[in-house]
Amino acid sequence: MAPAAGPKILGIDVFAVATLLAGVAACAVLLAVYAAMTVRDPMTKRVRALNDRREQLKAGITASTKRRAKLVTRNETTDRIKAFLSAFKMLQDSQVRAAQTKLLQAGIRSKEYAVAVIFGRLVLPIVFGGLSLYFVYGTDMFATWSPLKAYGIVAASFILSYKAPDLYLDNKVTKRSDAIRKGLPDALDLLVICAEAGLTVDAAFGRVARELGKAYPELGDEFTLAAIELSFLAERRQAFENLAARVKLDALKGVVTTMIQTEKYGTPLASALRVLSAEFRNERMMRAEEKAARLPAIMTIPLILFILPTLFIVILGPAACSISDSFIHGNH
Repeated sequence: MAPAAGPKILGIDVFAVATLLAGVAACAVLLAVYAAMTVRDPMTKRVRALNDRREQLKAGITASTKRRAKLVTRNETTDRIKAFLSAFKMLQDSQVRAAQTKLLQAGIRSKEYAVAVIFGRLVLPIVFGGLSLYFVYGTDMFATWSPLKAYGIVAASFILSYKAPDLYLDNKVTKRSDAIRKGLPDALDLLVICAEAGLTVDAAFGRVARELGKAYPELGDEFTLAAIELSFLAERRQAFENLAARVKLDALKGVVTTMIQTEKYGTPLASALRVLSAEFRNERMMRAEEKAARLPAIMTIPLILFILPTLFIVILGPAACSISDSFIHGNH
């Protein structure tokens, strides 16, 4: 005897859907519990890189030539890629510097990956573009497509594969810059407090990094590195310029310019930072108001597609059923 089928709505088994949703909910609960029990300090991953930078700067001042050579790590794979690109005259200094700058802005400290980015621009179009050529023109998968559509697929595969490394880095740079922008007003307020308390600039940066490292790990990372460079570099201006180069953010460049001017002319640091902090907070409030003003226009399409049909079904559904029953009974 076959088991009785469960109730159906629009041809879909309600019990099967409920079982599937219960399984998804159970998986979500397990994932949430795992995420809550494995919370880690966001600054932990960055400590090793910061310590390496400290050792490099220290080696440039106090260590012998042999110890400096030991601190400079070599990567055989990167050397092979560099030799391959140099053999084809494809490794230009300007491209390497631009890739290194973008890597720093994305939070990737190793400059050796710049060669990998340039190598990816060469290899990915060959791999994915060759595969698209094979599937489009070497097989019958797209035989029914027009020549223009087939050519569009091949051209898009070549272009996207060539731009893939840059798109990935640009995405990481944008996310990192947004995260730093959110914590910059709070960091400036703490810098003002540290400056008024009599701390030096490098000590103030280190203190702010410790206080905001968990809430804003990207900002804490940059401030810690700036404090290290302020302590070891011969010119403090260079440390500030490095901070501006590592973060693609105009607001931080304004802070760096203020720091350099106060170092050069001896103007009060606390008052200048207080003005900048007020400006950044006003800018953040204006950005929030702008998003709130765009919300009605953004909600129009979801309202029409999802909310209004459901509302009509709930309100008019019982009336439609009553009218249908009245017509059926009237005919009988």
